[in-house]
Amino acid sequence: MAESWATLGLDLHVEPTGPGLRRGLTDALREAVRSGRLAPGTRLPSSRALAADLGIARNTVADAYADLVAEGWLTARQGSGTRVAGRRVVPPTGTAPHPRLPARPAYDLRPGSPDLTSFPRAEWLKAARRALTAAPHHALDYGDPRGRPELRAALAGYLSRARGVRADPERIVVCAGFAHGLKLLGTVLRARGARAVAVESYGLDAHARILTGCGLDTAALPFDRLGTDPAGLSGADAVLLTPAHQFPMGVPLHRDRRTAVVDWARRTGGLVLEDDYDGEFRYDRQPVGALQGLDPDRVVYLGTASKSLAPGLRLAWMVLPPGLAEEVAAAKGGVDTCGVLDQLTLAGFLTSGAYDRHVRAARLRYRRRRDALVAAVAARAPEARVSGIAAGLHVLLRLPPGTEQSVVQAAHWRGLALHGLARYTHLAARAEPVDALVVGYGTPPDHAWSGALDALCAVLPG
Repeated sequence: MAESWATLGLDLHVEPTGPGLRRGLTDALREAVRSGRLAPGTRLPSSRALAADLGIARNTVADAYADLVAEGWLTARQGSGTRVAGRRVVPPTGTAPHPRLPARPAYDLRPGSPDLTSFPRAEWLKAARRALTAAPHHALDYGDPRGRPELRAALAGYLSRARGVRADPERIVVCAGFAHGLKLLGTVLRARGARAVAVESYGLDAHARILTGCGLDTAALPFDRLGTDPAGLSGADAVLLTPAHQFPMGVPLHRDRRTAVVDWARRTGGLVLEDDYDGEFRYDRQPVGALQGLDPDRVVYLGTASKSLAPGLRLAWMVLPPGLAEEVAAAKGGVDTCGVLDQLTLAGFLTSGAYDRHVRAARLRYRRRRDALVAAVAARAPEARVSGIAAGLHVLLRLPPGTEQSVVQAAHWRGLALHGLARYTHLAARAEPVDALVVGYGTPPDHAWSGALDALCAVLPG
């Protein structure tokens, strides 16, 4: 199994395989140097730090380092640590990439993921053990397509308290991630006769593709400093919004427009699909409550564990208006298609207070990262302007006109994964073109954060 390791700010993936871990790690490190992915002079982590990252013995790492020092690939000096040797490395012409080394960026500042190294493994394991011990035998059978009742009840209480959602467990449907939930909604809307779902000018094109795949047209709404403008909703049967923290522009939907979009839904019978992807991470003021609280009969609330815990859990939920829950459950199928044990574990995680503790700790950690990012850009790249910083796991970094593509290309050559705003702009967007980066600060592990910031500032204009 591939494991993640770090080089004091450089985060790569290696797979120590073969007859032994020592040889496998030695081969993987040697190939990273040989291929040029680890540049001369790069400082490697201590044997203790790398062993902790890989979950192997410290002596195994120390022995691998010693082997590579003896071969001349690394140098080790008292006080300066272990570094890649300063030698000219020329990959053999025409040589295929090493099959055990997937192409990974050295640093990853793409938005969309939390710090996976901070997943609360110990607390999750305790919750999983409690859930499995307490689960009745029938819980392991084919279940209600809406999801386990324990999780739906726990979600109803939590969402009401934390996000102002008016939730009834009977109207919650658990799904395998946000995309799964959106596809179910698209299927139901099309079956009801809907033709068009309006989307935001800026957002994930994957979501528009899901709706298009359900046979629905997706027109883009105008966007300005107050957020998405619902004035363009004429002809739409539904609208998909990120009202608490617009992705990727980072602004909350203005209160007048929140009222306007709900009024539109009431007047026309339309439906609002509220994507609350990161509503728990707000730093400088009180959280913006869920739009669903204004009208539970016209707003579908969609939440997920992907940002607060991990996308790999594949757990999300929809709070649906009366009548729609049965149709969505029917579209999901006759039985529950989400893992029962993970649902029961999350239910226990919520009711025990472990989820709240984890989110509070994560919020503090991400706020520190955001503050460091803002300070570093201000000090080292004054031509770039940071916005959208009040919430979430990403910021918008505005660039001088005409520079977005060149900055993204420079980042690529430095092994820095970055996305420009153009990637998230609808082809039919009715807004002035903006050169910007969408910088995610959730993904890098703590030990890689300073290195990631250095790499970012190195590619930004002066």
